[in-house]
Amino acid sequence: MDAKTCIEKLKLVGVLSFATVDSKGNPQIRCISAIHFDKDSFYFFTARGKDFFGELLENGKVQILAYTRFKEMIRLSAKAEPAPESEQEEKINTIFAQQPYLSNIYPGDTRKIGMIFEIRNAEIEYFNLGVKPIFRESYTLGAGTLSEKGYIISDSCIGCGKCQRGCPQQCITSGTPYRIQQEHCLHCGNCYENCPVKEVWKRGVK
Repeated sequence: MDAKTCIEKLKLVGVLSFATVDSKGNPQIRCISAIHFDKDSFYFFTARGKDFFGELLENGKVQILAYTRFKEMIRLSAKAEPAPESEQEEKINTIFAQQPYLSNIYPGDTRKIGMIFEIRNAEIEYFNLGVKPIFRESYTLGAGTLSEKGYIISDSCIGCGKCQRGCPQQCITSGTPYRIQQEHCLHCGNCYENCPVKEVWKRGVK
């Protein structure tokens, strides 16, 4: 699996869930299919009068989620930016050509109420629940950065094996210290809660 394959899977899903936060701090989610994928980025259309538009202009932060019939979750964390003015008309026409239903919603020149946003840099998380053990990895699109998630076992591990016995995916291997196989970890926190010496750490916290 890699970032390119994840983007190809997003294309196949077609309708993606976009999450933002409104001015009152409330989460907002919408399903969007007015999307065009380029080689190294993708674009989407929304109307300037929508709350979604205002939320994107506020800070651009967005999470995009897709779930496939094979129990794969793909999540992008990114910042959406308005596409250059010189590209707006071309990109709008491209999306409308690829998604003919949009012409029923915005007939003729009414499509000019819309704006194209682009995503070039993102963190991509891939999570497959359809295999055993589960599989997860993170990738970057463009200049995106990876955030630390999940758990690690410190060098002060006493080797009692309680974390290993309680792991639902059996993805903890014996050693000094015991080690979590990050690509198979659920991030459920069972090892963290049950370590008798509190030497399982949440990544990015300690």
